[in-house]
Amino acid sequence: MKNTKVCLAERPNGLPTSETWAYQDELIAEPKAGEMVIKHHYVSLDPAMRGWIRAGKSYIPPVEIGAVMRAAIVGEVIKVNQNKLFSVGDFVSGPGGVQQFSFTTGQGFYKIDPKKAPLTTYLGALGMPGMTAYFGILEVGKIKSGDVVLVSGAAGAVGSMVGQIAKLKGCKVVGVAGGALKCQYIVEELGFDAAIDYKNENLIAGLKTHCPDGIDVYFDNVGGDVFDAALLMLRMHARVVICGAISQYNATSAMKGPSNYLSLLVNRATMQGMVVFDYADRYQTGMAQIGSWLADGSVKTREDVYDGIAHFNDTLLRLFSGDKIGKLILKVIED
Repeated sequence: MKNTKVCLAERPNGLPTSETWAYQDELIAEPKAGEMVIKHHYVSLDPAMRGWIRAGKSYIPPVEIGAVMRAAIVGEVIKVNQNKLFSVGDFVSGPGGVQQFSFTTGQGFYKIDPKKAPLTTYLGALGMPGMTAYFGILEVGKIKSGDVVLVSGAAGAVGSMVGQIAKLKGCKVVGVAGGALKCQYIVEELGFDAAIDYKNENLIAGLKTHCPDGIDVYFDNVGGDVFDAALLMLRMHARVVICGAISQYNATSAMKGPSNYLSLLVNRATMQGMVVFDYADRYQTGMAQIGSWLADGSVKTREDVYDGIAHFNDTLLRLFSGDKIGKLILKVIED
């Protein structure tokens, strides 16, 4: 058997291109003592990946040139050599990278149960996006019943979960999304109270219509103009959760910061960054709760799955074009 892996060839200026990546094939060797071999089924594609290939200080070291592209995966253990944590046939999730197989001691991996949920769900609602939404809106956003919550990137993997969790906790939820189809999805299928189509509506007018008395919590996934507009709508003691800034990730000039930041001062509001890895020791708690919500239908999830490791870059770009709904996933197993 051979393993096809996608490695970082160069750091892109702007959107990643085919030249950003180098495809390498290698024969599958036997695992060393303490190792196991995982056959990857699916790879998670996340906005954070753009930040991971940028040089400079961040919450995690950048992917090195020549290294396999960092990514979460779900797969099956097919070989084990004196590893007491996992057995052949176990399904696992962890940081396997954009490749078809990985060799690992199991550090950072955990078992998953394909009988309880589809494998892809462990990269979405039961994976990093779900944990980001769960801890971000509850721990950082500190929502309470009656709060008005605004979520950007509302039809994405994180935003869609944030809005649903906030609704379960008794909040009014307004989502910002791009295009009529996404807005219809978050209102009619996910139960958001309202949606603002930033591509086809005046954003400020939409905020004044759906949040006439302002917002208590803003969960930001996009940055840029949407973030700046949201700051104008803060209520007294509002909380702003900084999760991502996808509108800025491929900027070829300086990132655009908020010009309306004084609203934080006027309204005695707080703004806090949120990185999901800080909650790793509590993932099982989050997974158990979200799993219960999925089982009883309180929360819905959607995965947008594309096939073929050869299409990695084209599929990755869907994150930035907006040509997807829900969690973006790449199937890398060969049937």
